[in-house]
Amino acid sequence: MTAEAAVAIPALVALVAAFLWALTAAVAQIRCVDAAYAGARAAARSEPRSVVLEAARAAAPTGARIRVHRAGDFWRVRVESPSPGPGSLALTLSAEAAVRAEETAAGVAGW
Repeated sequence: MTAEAAVAIPALVALVAAFLWALTAAVAQIRCVDAAYAGARAAARSEPRSVVLEAARAAAPTGARIRVHRAGDFWRVRVESPSPGPGSLALTLSAEAAVRAEETAAGVAGW
């Protein structure tokens, strides 16, 4: 019985740790997506750059890098954040959102 417990308990702890790491990374990824869309929506409304960055930072994980640029009729916001985790488990999570600028959307049929 003790030999089985000696193998099962560390395996169970490792499994729970892996699950918690994956859950934390998934939450951070969702926050990156939310931050990218929040920043892009603010940029599309022609908000000042500081407001756009503030909107994105409010939703982004701590330590995220945020880039904002315009490409044609679209504002693009990219959010990159390191995932929590030791050594080789650390990933760079990222999300990008593109929203048509409101001044160009007014000319779209149906608006």
